[in-house]
Amino acid sequence: MRAVIQDRYGSADVVVVGELPDPVPADDEVLLAVRATSLNGSDRENLVGKPFYARVGGLRRPRHPVPGSDVAGTVVAVGRSVTEYAPGDEVFGELSGYRGGLARYVATSPRLLARKPEHLSFVRAAAVPQAGCIALRATRGLRPGDKLLVNGAGGAGGALVIGLARHLGAHVTAVDRADKAGHLLRVGADDTVAFEHCDWADQRDRYDRVVDLVAHRSPFRVHRALRAGGSYLMVGGRTRVLLATLAAGPLLRLLTGKRVGVLFVPQSRADLEEVTGLVTEGVVVPAIDEVLPLEEAPAAFARLEAGDNLGKIVVEVS
Repeated sequence: MRAVIQDRYGSADVVVVGELPDPVPADDEVLLAVRATSLNGSDRENLVGKPFYARVGGLRRPRHPVPGSDVAGTVVAVGRSVTEYAPGDEVFGELSGYRGGLARYVATSPRLLARKPEHLSFVRAAAVPQAGCIALRATRGLRPGDKLLVNGAGGAGGALVIGLARHLGAHVTAVDRADKAGHLLRVGADDTVAFEHCDWADQRDRYDRVVDLVAHRSPFRVHRALRAGGSYLMVGGRTRVLLATLAAGPLLRLLTGKRVGVLFVPQSRADLEEVTGLVTEGVVVPAIDEVLPLEEAPAAFARLEAGDNLGKIVVEVS
């Protein structure tokens, strides 16, 4: 089968398209003919092997040579113990282990897959899983009038965070490069901050919640941007910041009353179905940056690595 192959960590030039044997599903797996796969910030981390937690699936090289976790496709075979799905079913979701999606076929557990709504295209369905589940958890509990800041909002996951926050009545400030300001306003941000010109962490007592998709600031700085009782949620970023945030969070809450912590987002079919319901209702819309064929996957990774994407890059596998 045709597949994207990454045999080591590095820049986008380590990614090639080649041939691999067709996978065979285990008794508790389904075999999926992949139609579309979207790229996330986690795919960029898994490409370069940084932060260090990106190497959980292989310390020196990726244990699974095929990247890509968010997929949509058609079931072509099922293992003997699988009763939930049958050949011909159209499904989508995240892959356990966050790899394997950029290939003609993938064998995976059905527990993280959901049935694709009939009127949702494979491309749009593939753009929902990881970004949608992050957005769902990152915005839970927001109230009308709350002020939310989203750092790294112009990448793969920001548009859904912005959309869900606006749906809940929050005022959204989106932070990214200056040249992404127009995109951020189009997907629903109330205002934007260009990180080249202004450091949002210097804005004192302004936000009820900060969702940080690309964390690199000390927890002892970011809490100052929060109002009394506010919360800072780190979603992605540097390893040292992750460790510092985990360590400092309880102390900062004791001293300031503000919550500073890491947002853990487990892979969940229930969350996927909930956020997809909002997508199909038109409440939120995934931002699609570019749709490329499988043979151009190296170019997709180069764009992702450079941070040039405005929303999700989707690879059409077949």
